Amino acid sequence: MRVIFLSESAAALSVNGVYLGVADGFERTCELDPKDRVFCELKPSGRVPVSFFFDEAFLISPPPQIKLYFFAGGVAVYAGDYVRSDASLEVVWQKRLGGTLLTLCMQGKLQLNFENETGFRMIPLPETFYGSTACALRDDFLLECETGFALLSHDGKILLLSEGRILEKESVLKAEVPFHDSMRHTAVCAWEDGRLTECTIRTAQEPTEATFALALFESVLIGADCLPFLHPSLAEKADALREFLGGFESVVLTQERDKVGLVYRRKERVYDVRYFRVSTEDGKISNIAEI
Repeated sequence: MRVIFLSESAAALSVNGVYLGVADGFERTCELDPKDRVFCELKPSGRVPVSFFFDEAFLISPPPQIKLYFFAGGVAVYAGDYVRSDASLEVVWQKRLGGTLLTLCMQGKLQLNFENETGFRMIPLPETFYGSTACALRDDFLLECETGFALLSHDGKILLLSEGRILEKESVLKAEVPFHDSMRHTAVCAWEDGRLTECTIRTAQEPTEATFALALFESVLIGADCLPFLHPSLAEKADALREFLGGFESVVLTQERDKVGLVYRRKERVYDVRYFRVSTEDGKISNIAEI
């Protein structure tokens, strides 16, 4: 089986004790047989290694820090959410807002200790919130960092956790959220009591010839207008594209301009990549077929 190793951050990769190089955003590939039950380890600097036996059980139910992406002839193993090697307690900041005490601390992972008359809770947060600030937002609490924000209810439940930058928080909570796609789409969203009440999608750049097919599927995924990509013969079916493609969660670029991979969730941390090929006519997409 062809196995591709990827890692959230640079990690030394070894298989049965043999060093294979550094796995990061660039793939490391080898051939492995689940029946051999080889021992694999990814070891990032300053983090606790992630290790596992590559066998049938692993391919059915990977450990929490691993995601599997099955494609024709192989599987991609993606490791992330590493724990810091230093497990000592570090209090990053502590703040009292009304009757609520918020304490952001690091102990292997980042967490927010939340305490008021409703009880005490430990809320795990992405490490990007290490440099965050906190403020009261009417009956809720808003945590804000350079790349994201979190909205917590008065009883410590996470109402929102998102990338993006806050645009307004006085009368209504409004933020611009990036999609990280080829056209650099963003959504300007507004929320009330944690409920989305407004969403406007913006486009930052036009697709190139090399990313035209990719941009179509990304537009379908986020609900943006996909008509500019479609030939008139297919335009009348634009509203049915999402139903035809099913519940995919992300889009994968391939080395072929007319071929795109769509990622579908099989179960928690296990995904299937299905490939689709497009045909063009007069510079527009006239047909979509699964390979």
